[in-house]
Amino acid sequence: MIADFGFFALLMAFLLALYACAAAAFGSWSGQQRWVSSARSATILSFPLLTLACGSLVYSLANLDFHLQYVTQVTSHSMPMYLRVTALWGGQAGSLLFWAWLMAAFTFAVMLREWRRDRDLEPWVIIVTAGTLAFFLALILFFENPFLRYWQGVTGTVWAALWQPAGAQPYIPMDGNGLNPLLRHPGMIIHPPMLYIGFVAFVVPFAFAIGALVTGRSDDRWIRVTRRWTLVAWLFLSLGLILGSRWAYDVLGWGGYWGWDPVEIAAFMPWLTGTAFLHSVMIQEKRGMFKHWNMLLIILTYCLVIFGTFLTRSGVLSSVHAFAQSAIGPMFFGFIAVTFAVSLALLNKRWATLKSEVEMTSLLSREALFLVNNLLFMGILVICFWGVVFPIVSEASGGIGRAIPALAHIFTGQRATVGPIFYESATGPLWAALLLLMGIAPLSAWRASTARTLGRAMWKPFIISLLALAALLAGGMRQPLALLALWICAFVFLVTAYEFLRGARARTSRGETPLQAFWRLVARNRRRYGGYIIHIGVILIAVGIIGIELFQQETQGSLAVGERMHLGSYSIEYESLAEFETPDGRLVDRAVVNVFKDGQPLTQLYPRRDFYYESQQAMTIPGLRSTLEDDVYILLVDWEPVSASSATFKMYVNPLVNWIWLGGFVFIFGTLVASWPDAELQPARSRARVRGTAERA
Repeated sequence: MIADFGFFALLMAFLLALYACAAAAFGSWSGQQRWVSSARSATILSFPLLTLACGSLVYSLANLDFHLQYVTQVTSHSMPMYLRVTALWGGQAGSLLFWAWLMAAFTFAVMLREWRRDRDLEPWVIIVTAGTLAFFLALILFFENPFLRYWQGVTGTVWAALWQPAGAQPYIPMDGNGLNPLLRHPGMIIHPPMLYIGFVAFVVPFAFAIGALVTGRSDDRWIRVTRRWTLVAWLFLSLGLILGSRWAYDVLGWGGYWGWDPVEIAAFMPWLTGTAFLHSVMIQEKRGMFKHWNMLLIILTYCLVIFGTFLTRSGVLSSVHAFAQSAIGPMFFGFIAVTFAVSLALLNKRWATLKSEVEMTSLLSREALFLVNNLLFMGILVICFWGVVFPIVSEASGGIGRAIPALAHIFTGQRATVGPIFYESATGPLWAALLLLMGIAPLSAWRASTARTLGRAMWKPFIISLLALAALLAGGMRQPLALLALWICAFVFLVTAYEFLRGARARTSRGETPLQAFWRLVARNRRRYGGYIIHIGVILIAVGIIGIELFQQETQGSLAVGERMHLGSYSIEYESLAEFETPDGRLVDRAVVNVFKDGQPLTQLYPRRDFYYESQQAMTIPGLRSTLEDDVYILLVDWEPVSASSATFKMYVNPLVNWIWLGGFVFIFGTLVASWPDAELQPARSRARVRGTAERA
């Protein structure tokens, strides 16, 4: 009954989304606002309907209604309640429904805004958002329906169908398969929602951009309206990536946080274009430039969002993050192709009206440096995109390799693997250039800037950064790459701190205390100083990445009880191992390991291996000792035979890795500051009235 309720709510939401598209298009064509208003109401109504659909599925998951195929696939009696609820996004069908619900929520919020100044954009925003929603709802209804039930025929055959087939009886399994063990980590409870919110929120600026292209508006109204939506999307996408990295560090057991996995990169690519877009729109707002570029960036971001969902959900690429194999791949591919082609056609049609209002006059001006920043992001995007699609291209283009022997090593006809070495060597110089530019660009002036004015603005931070470099050398660091990378970090941090100092000093000269000056400096220009806080977060993340990438140490060995293994200044001693079962259906092998630093006892760690009976899968959970200086990360290696007398361990020392998570917090805080709404300015007459009232009082 509850499932029927959810299915009909889903069906109604789909029909309303289709109606909204048609009514908005007719209203725009005929000039009758009542049709557009009707489409708007239909779009708004989709959200409560999808809330009912999601709610009914969550109810079924929580109550273990194994008559539903989806519930059987992702839950079991042994799972605690919070995992049953979060299993909503633990499988293919449920996660698509969750995606659609988030999309409907954002569309609902957009439709409730004041449209008086944007009546011409309104129908096209409805068409794009409702069209995207209808596409996902169609996937759910016709390919990945979470409300399918199990039925059993007279011969004992069991299959899933929405309605009861003739002669069949309901079939209810005794227990479910349970959630994939990799998805039971606390990070995975909030990581997918953060990522999905980031994805769906980018649909809003894209919808307004398409509206501007269709209506021929060449002003920056669509950018100003959607700036906060874009920041929200970017915030959640960033948060999703950071949480995903932490999950990988804790669960996947390779001692790292980012493996350049295809699905990781699929989520990373819209972040790259979104970041470039956030920088580039400032140029259009300030100088009326880069209008073509901004349109292209938001189109790319939207298409990459759909592409990322396609890679995760289609199973076209093998990945530790791809939890589903499905036939929806061609549908996704067709939708991306049509959307991209239509968007580019519209951009081409309006190309002439989107010309820049002014010319670039200096190669060192802030707008020129922002353009370089954008090109560097695009360079990284191209590398990432090629790395993701190359295995598919290589496999599908074997004929080219056979026809042109010179290209045979590229188009092999086999699925090649692109590993971290390719990505790190290709993108490393671009990241370094981006980091350096992050320090220089804020010091350059709009319109005209020279090497002399830039030099005058940065010489103080530059000199102090050289002192930091000297300190690293004096401390014994000799690795040229590490010295260069850490010097860039120091320089950019000092430039950013210098900008805060200059602004605060100007305010203290007017009688404000340092604390007041700093607070008001940020509060009066949240966008600028929020951006600087984000830069500080990026610097901290960069320091963490440099630490683990360039200075990580690892070793592996089998230890008898009481025996020690050494790595750098650390050593570990195997004390004991216990095996026991848990109420949630795991067989746990848990080792006790003593950790020493410079021969002195430091702590005790408990690396373990969890084997899940339901899914017949094992997980390796590291023993971890964390400080800002480094992590000692120990794995009980699960492919070696384990006994109480000896065990095999893999040991890592990861310097500075916690700076990545610390930088993540600062990064998110800066984004919140930048996106926080400004206080509404009171009209002059109102302010005068307030002053007069105060004076009379």
